[in-house]
Amino acid sequence: MELIQETPDLSAYLAADDAIDHDHPQVRDVAGRLAREAEDSYAYARLAFEFVRDTIPHSQDSGDPRVTWRASDVLERRTGICYAKAHALAALLRAEDIPTALCYQRLDVVHGLVAVRLDGAWHRQDPRGNKPGVNARFSLGRERLAFTPDHAAGEADYPELYAAPHPVVLDVLKAATDRPHLWRTLPAAL
Repeated sequence: MELIQETPDLSAYLAADDAIDHDHPQVRDVAGRLAREAEDSYAYARLAFEFVRDTIPHSQDSGDPRVTWRASDVLERRTGICYAKAHALAALLRAEDIPTALCYQRLDVVHGLVAVRLDGAWHRQDPRGNKPGVNARFSLGRERLAFTPDHAAGEADYPELYAAPHPVVLDVLKAATDRPHLWRTLPAAL
């Protein structure tokens, strides 16, 4: 699948906003700790991915009722669904000047992930968190995402790479009073 930048300006994929607040002290602190362990951008991107995937539980898996949407809140509270975890990973990567896009899949509901720009190309990554039946890995080669859409069932990969969270996703996150409420209102499509 060919990934399509929403905007041709690569600097848009480095910008901070309300959700990807990579200028926040919480994000800067985590990014700084990870950067000290990395010898290059590739190693940093892998460490940031593994940090979000492995140390921030997916709130549905852990049973955490809190809803987070801002990257700094995800890192501070250590919880989030796929969208929130994607925001956190995007913020950590952008904090170290690695262009990062938000992208989505249409499964039974819309699923959020990121695309990182390394070696002159975009590479999708899924920091959702592993569990039985889900084994996402950081890869610049063959994609190792959490889920593969079932095209026969109407599922799909959206090819668009967004510089900011899709408004449908962000609105649902912001309106949710708790995770059970969020689960009832997740978008089925963008």
